[in-house]
Amino acid sequence: MQEEIFPLVDEQGNIIGKATRSECHSGSKLLHPVIHLHVFNEEGKLYLQKRSATKDIQPDKWDSSVGGHIDLNETPQQAALREASEEIGLQNLSIHYIDKYIIETNVERELTYCFYTKTNQIPKVDMKEVSDGRFWDISEIKAQLGKDIFTPNFELDFGHFLSEGFEHLNNYKTITK
Repeated sequence: MQEEIFPLVDEQGNIIGKATRSECHSGSKLLHPVIHLHVFNEEGKLYLQKRSATKDIQPDKWDSSVGGHIDLNETPQQAALREASEEIGLQNLSIHYIDKYIIETNVERELTYCFYTKTNQIPKVDMKEVSDGRFWDISEIKAQLGKDIFTPNFELDFGHFLSEGFEHLNNYKTITK
């Protein structure tokens, strides 16, 4: 199987090159774009996925509802919708842009485009991508922060714009369906 090729970007998101997945995850700090999509239900609970044990980064940790790399020639919005379908089986979502920022760890550097949606669809976990998933109360997430059960990336997103829950996000504009 051929290794995935990721676009490399500058801090504004302009494509400046490309590299393999292993190059991007090797500690090279090559900046590559990713998406995080946060899925809320009608009750304001936030869906989280548990990463598969086979993931090369942060296995077995609870993470954003949907996360993934942006492919070459794909917009962040297209990537968010594709990943939602692949990882948790959600289709025809209206997604809302929140923000983008750089997340840097000891292994990688990502330009992270963050989105949210509210839906009454029930996520269906793809067991190749995700090992578990469920809706969490915001208070339940707050009680578990810093206990090494969430990915550091999710905790950053949560601290930046999710800790106030869904109602706080209502000021963001709809960008795609």
